[in-house]
Amino acid sequence: MPIAAAVVWDVAVTTTPAAPAPETAAPKAPRPTHLAGFLPADPVLRRLSLLTLLNAFGRGLVFPLMVLYFTRIVGLSTTSVGVGLTIAGACGLFAGVAAGRASDRFGSRPVLTALWLGCGTVMASYTLISSYAAFLVAVIFFAVANQSSTGVRSALYADVMDPATRVEGRAHLRMVTNVAMGIGGALGMLALQSDTRTAYTVMLLINAACFSGGALLVWRLPVRRTVAQAVAESGEAVSCWRAVRDLPFLAVTVLNGVITLQYGLLEVGLPLWVVQNTDAPRWSVALIAILNCALVALLQVRVTRRIDDLPRAVGAMGRAGVLLGLGCLVFALTAGLSPLWAVAVLAVGAVIQVFAEVLSAAGGWTIGYELADARAQGVYQGVYSTGFSAATMAGPALITLTAIDHGTAGWIVLAVLFTAAGLGFAPAVRWARRDGDWRGEPA
Repeated sequence: MPIAAAVVWDVAVTTTPAAPAPETAAPKAPRPTHLAGFLPADPVLRRLSLLTLLNAFGRGLVFPLMVLYFTRIVGLSTTSVGVGLTIAGACGLFAGVAAGRASDRFGSRPVLTALWLGCGTVMASYTLISSYAAFLVAVIFFAVANQSSTGVRSALYADVMDPATRVEGRAHLRMVTNVAMGIGGALGMLALQSDTRTAYTVMLLINAACFSGGALLVWRLPVRRTVAQAVAESGEAVSCWRAVRDLPFLAVTVLNGVITLQYGLLEVGLPLWVVQNTDAPRWSVALIAILNCALVALLQVRVTRRIDDLPRAVGAMGRAGVLLGLGCLVFALTAGLSPLWAVAVLAVGAVIQVFAEVLSAAGGWTIGYELADARAQGVYQGVYSTGFSAATMAGPALITLTAIDHGTAGWIVLAVLFTAAGLGFAPAVRWARRDGDWRGEPA
């Protein structure tokens, strides 16, 4: 969904590599069933759904208005806001690793609670900003806390969710995220239409309350198994920075970062391409966003059910890379077409991208947890989320320098990049599996 590159990183699963099961093997844990198709029957997943709904709804409220608040209400220039947000993103880029270490030491639940309370406090402070210095301090603190929370939240899911149903449960949470952010975004448009300080302030404070409410729900979650318990069971502690030196895992992190450039493509690349290089009406950008949101909500759980182990996850990433490459080539065809045909071809490309998105989300979740050491889960998820953060920061510039500046040739470069990254998962994961037999231990 273009509205949130952060959506995907809610995420993942740790499962034991498949082995021939004896006839007396215990049955798999039942899948999480959903009441009325939306509310899960599992009590833990139900709580996770509620805190996800709160967090995503709040982010959806402020996503379309944040830059306009700082420029139109606070009175900062567009350039200064852009520079400040870039600096903040850079400061938060590697914060996830340190937060992951804190998660391993103190527990994912208290660390995520503290980070979300911090996010809520800083978000509320936005309403008091009156200078560029205050703006810069606030956005840096928010970026560090918010980007740190991504990996810690992944570690939390490992602590509280059953490995047998974690991927499908995560897919359900992603569906909740898409729906909640869509509703929040629609309400956020009311503030944009009003364009008053009061309207913007109300939206910011609601988002702050959503962060705080979500933090309290996190604190009340029952923990199934912690990193400390995993260390105790193995009888051997591991280096707190093992993930940083784990070259195969870093390779997979980079490949996943390349695949997640697709969100920058949707948020920045396609809107600019439609406006500058095609005759498609501008409303087609909104059409693509709506189509993406609806199809992801409909397909994510169904697709994820088929990706329940590491080999299937690797295959999913390969298919996702190829589909993303194909989508880029389809988007390139829209230049020079009539408005009607341009919209039709854009829609075809958007559908192809959606299938790549749901495949890469499920595959990325599984791989990120299968290859992580359960004894250092927080650090591993912090490293893995750093690849996503780097892609989010670099994506707009990369896509502008390729597709927007060089047209069809640039789209071809992106197609090759996505395809190579997707197909690169197979050798990278084989390398990771050879590197250590501890990989894939249950979390």
